[in-house]
Formats: sequence, structure tokens, C-alpha cells
Amino acid sequence: MILAIETSCDDTCAAVVDDDGGIRSNVISSQGIHDAYGGVVPELAARAHAERCDLVVADALRTAGITLDAVSRVAVTRGPGLVGALLVGLQTAKAIAVARDLPLVAVDHLEGHLLACTLQPVSFEPPFVALVASGGHTFLSHVEDHDRIRELGGTLDDAAGEAIDKGARLLGLPYPGGPALEALARDGDPEAFAFPTGAKVQGLDCSFSGLKTSLLYKVRDLGEAEATARRADLAASYQRAVVETLAVRVERALRSTGVDRLAVGGGVAANGPLRERLRAMPADVAIPERALCTDNAAMIAAVARFRPALAPDEVAGLEAYATGQRPPAATAAR
Repeated sequence: MILAIETSCDDTCAAVVDDDGGIRSNVISSQGIHDAYGGVVPELAARAHAERCDLVVADALRTAGITLDAVSRVAVTRGPGLVGALLVGLQTAKAIAVARDLPLVAVDHLEGHLLACTLQPVSFEPPFVALVASGGHTFLSHVEDHDRIRELGGTLDDAAGEAIDKGARLLGLPYPGGPALEALARDGDPEAFAFPTGAKVQGLDCSFSGLKTSLLYKVRDLGEAEATARRADLAASYQRAVVETLAVRVERALRSTGVDRLAVGGGVAANGPLRERLRAMPADVAIPERALCTDNAAMIAAVARFRPALAPDEVAGLEAYATGQRPPAATAAR
């Protein structure tokens, strides 16, 4: 059994996963304290993780029906993420591993999104092209094997999730913007307004900063009254532009690699219209359930099945990972 901990942003997560990718538990504790600020406040997030991390780990073990005696290794997110938030998870995992003399695996958060589809019941194995779209990252990769991942392209500026959240804010919607924008868009016409998708720009990189600016100008030009009256159309058209921006690059990636298998991960993969658009492609498409698209610890355990445990000197300096570095001792040894 693998016990995994994920605290990269504002969800405190712990999961128990077996070596075959079976999820025994996947506990996600959303903090719900950042809505009033329109975004995650790092200091508040770190404090909330510190208050609940032990409880979430205990809940994951209880839900899985096991104790720490049944755990064979510990996995934890090493980054990228908020430094203070990451430190809580890293120190919790380190304490458990050292106290129980268990192997400890430090996992890249983005690889978690890439390999979430390998968990049961999807069990989607490489090779495949993968799209990861979240609030902080958007990129395409060719996953040749569990440990051979080649990035194909990504956003040149903002991430897709960040663009959705900012677009939602421009339309007066609450944080988090993704679910609110999708709900409003259901009553709108996605063809009502033409927003840029960069379809004529060659390559696999994409950009979302111009899309946000386009919405800003459109809202300004319509005027407050008309923009309010047509909020659903604006939301539907803006959402369609985000979806098409991603879909066009995915189609190109499939053609350029000659791979006809696609995996999708990241918080934006929970968006209904995006899931429908990608599933309509002439490829074998795997999109995990929504709980495995947003931040969770089961995806961290998914990666830990294929990564070696840290050496003792790496465990000793584990917290250095939170700042984007390898532990000093391990760096010196290499």
C-alpha cells in the first residue's frame, strides 16, 4: 500500500493506493477560506494545511480500512506549488516515513496529473499524448512510458485555468471561476461572440493573455447594462474559445506524434464542454473522473508506483524541494 499526501495549493489531500493502481481511499479536504479574497492566500493555505493534514491522513487510512502497519511506502508532492503549503505535506510525509522506517518518494505534482489516468478503473497505460490544463499550468506531453515523458508544447503566458478564473471575474462571477463560468455558459450561445483561439498560429504552444484582453474590451464596449444582459452569451463564447484553443493543439499533437491515444488531466479537465470536445476526437481518449482531475493525492501515489525512493541524504533535506531545489546533500553527492 502507498500512502500519499498532496498539499501543493489549497486542498489538503491524502490517499491510499495499491501497487496495481486500485484506489482504496482518496480524501480531499477543500479549505473554503479563500473565496472572499478572489484567490488562494498562501499564508492562510499553509496554516489550514497544518491544522488538518494529520486528520486527513487518519481519514484516508480509516477509509481504506488499514493502519500504518500496512503501508509499504509514503509518497508526497514535492512541487510545484505554494512553498508554505508544500512544506506542511513534505514534513508530514517525512515524519511518517522516518518514524516507521518506510521508503519515501517525492513526486512532481504535474506528473501526477499526467499519470492520474493510469489508476483504476481507467488504467490507461502509455504510450499516449497527454494534455494537462490547470490553474497554474497548461502543456502537452508525449508520454512514451511511465518514466519517459517529453514535453511537446505549452502556454506562452497564462494557464487555461487562470484565464477561466480571470474571465469569470470580468463577468462578475465568484471564485472559483471555473464552475461558475460553466454553469452560466449553459444558458448562453457559444457562437454569440468571436473570441481569439490562435487557430491560425502554427505549432503546439498556445496563449491566453490575448483572450482575456479580448473579453475585457468586449465587456467595456458593450456597456454595463448590455454586458450584464448578455453575460450568459459572453460566458459561453469565452468558454468555447478556451476549449478550442486547447483542442486545436491537441489535434496537432496527435497528428505530429502519430499517436492515437489521448489522456487528459488537471483541474480544467473537469470542464464539461472540454471533456465532450476531446472525447469527440478520432482517438482513444481517457479522462479520469472529476475528483482525479483536480488536485488529489491518489494521482501522487500513481506516480510513486514508478519512481525510486529517496536516498537517506535526500530525505534529510527533503524540505529543499519546496523551493524548487534538490536537497543540498543530494545535490552535492551528484
